[in-house]
Amino acid sequence: MLIVVTGGAGFIGSAFVWKLNTMGISDILIVDELGSSYKWKNLVNKNFQDYIHKDEFIKIINNISLNINAIIHMGACSSTTELDADYLMQNNYRYTKTLAEWSLSNNIRFIYASSAATYGDGSQGFSDDEADTLTLQPLNIYGYSKHIFDLWAIRNRVNDKIAGIKFFNVFGPNEYHKGNMASIVFKAYHQIIRTGRIQLFKSLREEYQDGEQLRDFIYVKDCADVMWWLYLNPEINGIFNLGTGTARTWNDLSAAIFSAMGHDLSIEYIDMPDSIKNRYQYFTKAQMDKLRDTGYTTQFRTLEEAVLDYVSNYLTKDNQHL
Repeated sequence: MLIVVTGGAGFIGSAFVWKLNTMGISDILIVDELGSSYKWKNLVNKNFQDYIHKDEFIKIINNISLNINAIIHMGACSSTTELDADYLMQNNYRYTKTLAEWSLSNNIRFIYASSAATYGDGSQGFSDDEADTLTLQPLNIYGYSKHIFDLWAIRNRVNDKIAGIKFFNVFGPNEYHKGNMASIVFKAYHQIIRTGRIQLFKSLREEYQDGEQLRDFIYVKDCADVMWWLYLNPEINGIFNLGTGTARTWNDLSAAIFSAMGHDLSIEYIDMPDSIKNRYQYFTKAQMDKLRDTGYTTQFRTLEEAVLDYVSNYLTKDNQHL
């Protein structure tokens, strides 16, 4: 039976394909849109049965004759700076809704990517309880395009039959095609190679010193482990946060990167661009009780462990992909 992975050539999607391969599974259908990016390189080390363009897949879904076991829907436009609302609503919301309805009609496991961007500025906290989800107000259309599907699932009472994942600050191998949306770890590594230092934004709030803004950073391998757990346990459903549950500073992250590279710490604090001042998040921290209560007990890598693995086993190698 086939496992369909949409966005299977993307960052988190290809990491999950890697996880499936490590578990001896290659009956995989990759659904994606490669375009002119280097995303195709994420597929080179993978074993899978077939590839199909995302537009073609959605056209044939209602007439498909494949023996599908699960749809792991990681495909979406994940750019927080994308301004075409119609495109995001079609690509991120309507596409997801179509796949979910088909999966439900055919009793097929459906796991999809939501986002921590649904939490907006974080002033309402980071609770993944249903009642709290209904009150969230995302700051950008990307976050809203994810949030509106979460709302559809809850209001139509199907969230107890499917699993959604609100990814926090994910970093790790296979993000190389993401350009400006790549993690600070990837960007900082190359910045240090070029200049010997990291640039971080100055803080505009008195309660946060420069570089002391906080994020919940999670390694992509840990995300793949959680996705595997949800795949193996189809009775576990709902919308779940996926971070480490620990907030770390940009200064902590910088120190971990320099340490992994064997360089002395050097940080330059620069002015924050006017374009992001009003929507900059100073704190994110996933509440992880809901996922833990399902029985997921695997411990997440520390920030230092994850950065060391990423730098030592991927960024410094000729073959940098999972």
